[in-house]
Amino acid sequence: MEKIAAIIKSVDGWVWGPVLLVLLAGTGIYLSVRMGFPQFRRFGYAMKNTIGKMFSKQTAGKGEVTPFQAVTTALAATVGTGNIAGVTGAIVAGGPGAVFWMWLCALFGMCTKYSEVLLAVKYRERNDKGDWVGGPMYYIKNGLGKNWTWLGVLFCLFGALAAFGIGNMTQVNSIATAINGAIDAFGGNAAANTVVLFGAAVPVTSLIFGIVVAVIVGLVLFGGIKRIGSVTERLVPIMAVIYIIFSLIVIFANVKFIPQTFGMIFKGAFNAEAALGGAFGIMIMDTIQKGVGRGVFSNEAGMGSAPMAHAATSENEPVKQGLYGIFEVFMDTIVICTMTSLVLLTSYCRLGDGLAITWGGDGDATLIQAAMGSIVGGKLGALVVAVGLSLFALSTIISWSLYGSRCFEYLCGKKLGTRLSVFYKIVFLVLLPVGATLKIGVVWDLADALNGMMAFPNLVALLALSGVIIKTTKEYFSDGHKLK
Repeated sequence: MEKIAAIIKSVDGWVWGPVLLVLLAGTGIYLSVRMGFPQFRRFGYAMKNTIGKMFSKQTAGKGEVTPFQAVTTALAATVGTGNIAGVTGAIVAGGPGAVFWMWLCALFGMCTKYSEVLLAVKYRERNDKGDWVGGPMYYIKNGLGKNWTWLGVLFCLFGALAAFGIGNMTQVNSIATAINGAIDAFGGNAAANTVVLFGAAVPVTSLIFGIVVAVIVGLVLFGGIKRIGSVTERLVPIMAVIYIIFSLIVIFANVKFIPQTFGMIFKGAFNAEAALGGAFGIMIMDTIQKGVGRGVFSNEAGMGSAPMAHAATSENEPVKQGLYGIFEVFMDTIVICTMTSLVLLTSYCRLGDGLAITWGGDGDATLIQAAMGSIVGGKLGALVVAVGLSLFALSTIISWSLYGSRCFEYLCGKKLGTRLSVFYKIVFLVLLPVGATLKIGVVWDLADALNGMMAFPNLVALLALSGVIIKTTKEYFSDGHKLK
């Protein structure tokens, strides 16, 4: 088993190595330059026509969701445990400068996500239930032609398998761990009552949480795309607001340390020693890799997952839905990931070694819990992080259940896909209680590797169809009244 784990970790390291990170960042830079940086020039227009219309009435027909429901479904997947635990780990391992590279990645990732969403709407089709379906496999097939369908099959194979890990077992395990931690913080003992599963004793609470999550996800998943959109439309704003409010409380309490924090971020982007005031063994490549890696892993720009949610929109204009892709990356990385970064770093500036950060090592959500607890109290800090992680993880599970079933549906063919996808959904739900009760370090590594492998077919398609993206964008904005 140890050899298998070592092999998987090695593959994961190769997949998320310099080649993929350069390809991800390079695709965003290339598309941005070719289109004249629409994420900057059209940013105001994008916000006005996305978040600006959030509360206006939107309607959707059979087999589709509103534009806002499409983006909240996509955001439900991208805003996950990585926004708390993942960002913390990247900063601890790569130093404060990792935040700079995370931001830079997001700025170009906005254009990548815009392009993915545009193509998903442009080349989508109806399945035999009448639902809109789309994503990389469909714009590969319908945009590049039948000779390229093998590339779409590869994407779906990686996506269907990755969903069991990155969107299932790892997420529900995070929920169980976070809630058990909150129980302990309030004077309980989650490990007091255990049950033996797979040869190991696990807290009964973990099994209960896994079953509860499976029931909730099952009720949503088998309700179809409309129910998924309806749930994420409510869940995503609530979870984002809760986390942002408590993050702002900590940041305002540490407001005098904000200039020092930004100094650490910008100095650390090119010299970790200058930012931290000593030698911690963090090299510039560590900082860049952790920042860029966490950025693309968090907002999923270039991964090809979110377009599957956006394809179900009732919006028929590809560019208008593509604007939601810009908003999505902005909200995920520039807003929520930045909240986590500032909570951690301003608290470090105030507490110093009292926050117990081992620079160049590992970091997890317990550091954010400690940072928040230092301002709002240990119990409330633990509760906020537990609720935040749980809601983030639950939303990710719901959206990835859709992504995985869409990939499986495509692999089975148009006539049988929707019928056979019910078996995939059942397996997905059964694995939730399993994931809640296992030590799943190997699953994380395997899921990371499969998630990264999804990006290769998608990025090839984006580059090959870049002419279509540019032409469609220019045609839309050539009509002057659309800029008002």
